[in-house]
Amino acid sequence: MYLIFTNHAREQIEERKIIMVWVKEAIKWPDYTKRISSNNYIVTKKLNGRSIEVVYIKERYIKVLTVYWL
Repeated sequence: MYLIFTNHAREQIEERKIIMVWVKEAIKWPDYTKRISSNNYIVTKKLNGRSIEVVYIKERYIKVLTVYWL
């Protein structure tokens, strides 16, 4: 799985102290997936008692748009 992170996503990951491995786990093994459009997704994953959401575009690669705690 090839991931690209937008600058916004990188800033949010750093600011919110989210570990990159958690983002990859959320995309690879989500607890919940919502398809927004043909190639846009929101996935939710519970990790260490908290949940994160990852918003991404799936094309030939996965482009992570943002990540946040719920």
